[in-house]
Amino acid sequence: MAVSKYLAFDFGAESGRAIIGIFDGGSLHIEEIHRFQNRQTKILGHLRWDVLALFEEMKTGLKLAVQKGHSDIESIGIDTWGVDFGFVGNDNALLGFPYCYRDVRTNGIMEKAFKKISRKELYGITGIQFMQFNSVFQLYSAKRSKDSALHSGGRLLYMPDLFNFMLTGVARNEYTIASTSQLLNAGTKAYGRKIFSSLGLPIKLMAPMVMPGTVIGKLLPEICEETGLRNVDVVAVGCHDTASAIAAVPAQKNNWAYLSSGTWSLLGIETDEPIINEQSLKNNFTNEGGVFGTIRFLKNVMGLWLLQQTRKSFQQQGNACEYDELITLALKSKEFVSILNPDDASFLNPPDMPDAIRTFCRNTRQPVPQTPGEFARCILESLALKYKAVLENITAVTGTSIDQLHVVGGGSKNELLNQFTADACGIPVVAGPVEATAIGNVLVQAIAKKKIGSIKSGREIIAHSFPMKTFHPVKTEQWNEVFRKYQSLFI
Repeated sequence: MAVSKYLAFDFGAESGRAIIGIFDGGSLHIEEIHRFQNRQTKILGHLRWDVLALFEEMKTGLKLAVQKGHSDIESIGIDTWGVDFGFVGNDNALLGFPYCYRDVRTNGIMEKAFKKISRKELYGITGIQFMQFNSVFQLYSAKRSKDSALHSGGRLLYMPDLFNFMLTGVARNEYTIASTSQLLNAGTKAYGRKIFSSLGLPIKLMAPMVMPGTVIGKLLPEICEETGLRNVDVVAVGCHDTASAIAAVPAQKNNWAYLSSGTWSLLGIETDEPIINEQSLKNNFTNEGGVFGTIRFLKNVMGLWLLQQTRKSFQQQGNACEYDELITLALKSKEFVSILNPDDASFLNPPDMPDAIRTFCRNTRQPVPQTPGEFARCILESLALKYKAVLENITAVTGTSIDQLHVVGGGSKNELLNQFTADACGIPVVAGPVEATAIGNVLVQAIAKKKIGSIKSGREIIAHSFPMKTFHPVKTEQWNEVFRKYQSLFI
């Protein structure tokens, strides 16, 4: 089989990458050709995304693909973080800069929305975990503030849909990214009309839905001329970054769970149908769309955001610790001194993360971390304990035991956290591939172009194409004892 190439754009909340995937018929490898910063910008008191700057970075990525010998790419795919969106008018003009999900405009909005549609009814329709920044609550906040974009007659496009539109001129909502909105009926995979009518939101805002693996359109001639690329296809991949990451999980056994580890930790299992019942509601599990007919039954956990923001605070204070140094210091620090609930609201976007952690420890009558190593160890141990709690809840809700945990994404490089997770959960942890999101993006493109036959065969290719490392549990009894303390504090 001839070599085929695919260009994946992978946007995270901190950075974006353009990555070429090269498939030779038997194995897959990737080449990063461009990396760029993504940051929130405060405009008139609100956090927004600078999508115009990001689009320029995308065009730079396209130009670099040509310059580095990849003008023969077969297609382009885009994935981003979930829930955020922009509006495009009937004249194809961008209606303002999209809000960032960490903006304060949704503070307290869920309680107001529940007066229009109950928590139980909303979950029964969508099966989606309640988080104040879900698209449904962002839209309801926009309605309450009389945002003119809601009545523009234009289209709402989630972040990857917006970039796909900029590349092709075609406005579509891709299913996996739309599923994060808490606006879809989990069973029908269509927008839930009852939600829109209850909250007074115009359903005509929503663009037509497409499934992963759909060719959206061709690269616009003007972009081809500017970048030197030919008129290639733009494919709707698993446009939610977690959907792409889970597509690349190299699982070869049954009864496995996944952890997409980065700024957020997304921990769950892959199922064929949504799981929506009293227990899943009680434990606030989510049923997000996966690629090729799957459901991602999972829990969002406030991940390595805590460590990222703690490090940022240290840097601002003149203590510029690199991540590797922080991990070394954590390893040398005393174990199990303090335990956090990573999902406490105080950690969502505090002005100073170490200070938020200090306050949390004082409020829960625990010792306060003092050194960078103590902060890092406290965060990593707390994440591992949270993962154990989530896996136990999955077993309780589904009746399925988990025998192996696959960790993918940037967090899979954190060997101390991987070992803590294996010890806490008492099961092997398989780490890798690191670039799972971009790899999954490429995989769906290759399936769409009929170069790979199925997701199953694609995962087999990934398993022998990329390095992985297995961590086996060592100190399970000790972690079980600490977990009882965790339960007494937070469950």
